[in-house]
Amino acid sequence: MRQGTQGSADTGTPWAAAAASASPSLPASAPTSPAAAAAGKPAGSARVPRQAGEVRGEHTHSEPAAPVAPRARPVVQRASVRGQILDALRAALVAGDLRPGEVYSAPVLGERFGVSATPVREAMQQLALEGAVEVVPNRGFRVVERGVRELAELAEVRALIEVPVMLRLARTVPAERWAELRPLAEATVRAASSGCRATYAESDRGFHRAVLSLSGNAQLVQIAEDLHRRAQWPLVGSGRGVRARADLLADAHEHTALLDALAARDLAVVRALVGEHFAGAGALG
Repeated sequence: MRQGTQGSADTGTPWAAAAASASPSLPASAPTSPAAAAAGKPAGSARVPRQAGEVRGEHTHSEPAAPVAPRARPVVQRASVRGQILDALRAALVAGDLRPGEVYSAPVLGERFGVSATPVREAMQQLALEGAVEVVPNRGFRVVERGVRELAELAEVRALIEVPVMLRLARTVPAERWAELRPLAEATVRAASSGCRATYAESDRGFHRAVLSLSGNAQLVQIAEDLHRRAQWPLVGSGRGVRARADLLADAHEHTALLDALAARDLAVVRALVGEHFAGAGALG
């Protein structure tokens, strides 16, 4: 994306032409100066008006110049560009378009997205902080290879954080509030039906975010979402196809079952569903 550059000053500005045409003629009764008499000019001779487009002489500096309004510069919001690229790279990770173990350079990815290498590099550095990629000096960024053990560890941490919160919400949140979240659960089923892992991942996080937001703890919601995002990255050797779509659908239907258990305040079912959901959420490839 290129920012427009401001051109040089216009030498034929409209205010200069207006100033040239606005100079008054000498009145007919003006007295003759000694210099004019020596040149043989009669007293009170009329001044010949200028023709259109005639350039003024050296005395134009005595007339004040009209100010030139500065041209408005286009504003490029770099942060929004980087954010869009970051979202696109995250979706590519979940979809498997960025393969584990492969090295990707910022200029090459920039050409793919139609932007310069700078916002891509900034987005990749954010992904490096999140643990999705690692920096390879003078080459680019390598997508981190994850195994089953890491996925199991993420599931354990998520369960330690979210299960107690959901059990507390099951005791305190009225049933009508859970009914309000049912459209989000149904949206995850539709997203799973599309077979697109990236689309489902976004919808899945949206549902869990809405559930945990009922706790009123913004820090908990943020930490849980970061862990959830990491659990959605594909494993080494994971594939895509009919099996993956079936797993997505099974995972999505657990959302509606969880809402039913929360509304019924069935704590045993809530505990079991959340544990199973976390254990299988990342192994969708």
